[in-house]
Amino acid sequence: MKHLLILLIRIYWILIPASKRKKCIFRTSCSKTVYSKTLNEGFISGLKTLKYRVQNCRSGAFIIKDSITGNLQMILPNQEILDQHEISERFIK
Repeated sequence: MKHLLILLIRIYWILIPASKRKKCIFRTSCSKTVYSKTLNEGFISGLKTLKYRVQNCRSGAFIIKDSITGNLQMILPNQEILDQHEISERFIK
């Protein structure tokens, strides 16, 4: 099953050019993260990562500025807070 998930992600990368893919809110794209987790930690870990990313990489997230550090943070739909180094650069500029 691990190899099937990896194959599906590779097919996705081949069939859909980077310029046509949905833009991810995370610094490392969802497909790259799921691919890496599946390759290194196995199928179940990859599926859990895929579920997490699908649930949180959608509308409903918003950016705030930490009043103490001045760094940007993003609050995800599940109320988890991402630090600036985890947020896609297109939101920081």
